[in-house]
Amino acid sequence: MSFATVPDLILEPMVKAALMEDLGSYGDVTTRAVIPSDTTYVARLNAREDAVVSGMQIAALAFRLVDPALQILTRVADGKTANKGETLMEITGSAASILSAERVALNYAGRLTGIATKTAGFVAEAKGTDARITCTRKTTPNMRLAEKLAVLHGGGHNHRYSLSDAILIKDNHIAAAGGVQQVLEATKRHASHMMAVEIEVDRLDQLAEVLETGGASVVLLDNMDNDLLRKAVEMVNGAMKTEASGNVTLERIKSIAETGVDYISSGALTHSARTIDLGLDF
Repeated sequence: MSFATVPDLILEPMVKAALMEDLGSYGDVTTRAVIPSDTTYVARLNAREDAVVSGMQIAALAFRLVDPALQILTRVADGKTANKGETLMEITGSAASILSAERVALNYAGRLTGIATKTAGFVAEAKGTDARITCTRKTTPNMRLAEKLAVLHGGGHNHRYSLSDAILIKDNHIAAAGGVQQVLEATKRHASHMMAVEIEVDRLDQLAEVLETGGASVVLLDNMDNDLLRKAVEMVNGAMKTEASGNVTLERIKSIAETGVDYISSGALTHSARTIDLGLDF
């Protein structure tokens, strides 16, 4: 399992924007009104249900951006499993600062822990096969980096990060360009030798054309049932990587993985994960 991190410098603009949204133009007026400025406290970020943790790096960054003097002790790191009632993080220092950062820290931590936990469930279903679970670009706007990190924390893998990472030829590209052969031949002429090429098919005759034309390193097998997936894997016979996508649910993961595909991608990991209940307790 990958306990992924990126430099705080990369995450900071995202977290700072969230803090600015929450603090508004005049800061936390409630806290300023009722909490004496010299009040200090030890707050504990606790799990209120079992989960695979993500977002601790980001939560800590939120607290530090509000007040660099806060002392933060992460007790359960990103990628680790937490039990209900377990303390994930302790924050010591100005009570006013802790309260001002609380909601942003919890919003990130709860959301990302939900993604990591859902991903871990998918990964568990594929255990015993060679299939890797991957996410998609179906992410919350401006939160893609954080959500893709959460997928890694859950034991999954990342698909391409953006439109510029790899060539992924979808059905609409094929329709607009005139067919499978046309898009692959165009890719051969124009793509960098460093750029991976994946093409989507939903029928075996399309797959046969992909294999005959060449030029792709991965084929996305879209919305195929398990019988078609097995036939597709047999046709490919190791000539390229295979990815199953579309109608991927937790209940289907094991049977899809057993067809022999290399990757199983699911937008549900990021767009349908339930936020895990975390609380900051004083």
